[in-house]
Amino acid sequence: MAKHDSQIERLGQVLDKSLKRMEISTRLDEYGVWPIWNDIVGTTIARNAQPEKIRNGTLFVKVTSPVWMQQLQYMKEMIAEKLNQRLKTDVVKNIFFVVGRVHTETAEVESKPTAPSSAAGEDSRPDEDFLESIRDPEIRQAFKRLLKGYSRRHRKN
Repeated sequence: MAKHDSQIERLGQVLDKSLKRMEISTRLDEYGVWPIWNDIVGTTIARNAQPEKIRNGTLFVKVTSPVWMQQLQYMKEMIAEKLNQRLKTDVVKNIFFVVGRVHTETAEVESKPTAPSSAAGEDSRPDEDFLESIRDPEIRQAFKRLLKGYSRRHRKN
């Protein structure tokens, strides 16, 4: 039995050394952002901003409009901090926002609420937990107004 355990340990060491030598482990850490993005930023933001790629610690995020890009600029440090906390390593050092086409079907599928919503427009409401995590009350209020305005315009279309 001890012989079997030592073989497994050696295989693990070999794989660890190989991954480090090939620098794959760092890349695997970086790609850990995608599965947790929607959970970290909340449904509303996930519908309007999705990670596109990550290079040398900079996460490139596509956003649906310049308005979203501007507002998320104020939140990028907080988003990076939350991502890094969840990943338990400093993967995201900077976030760069680019206006582009966001694949909303992916964001909606992964972020759908588990319980059906009671009100028709409830899914469009800002994620209250995320808004409450914004420390500056002035920025939190401005972002809340932006999200509500966007939700009203989005429902009209």
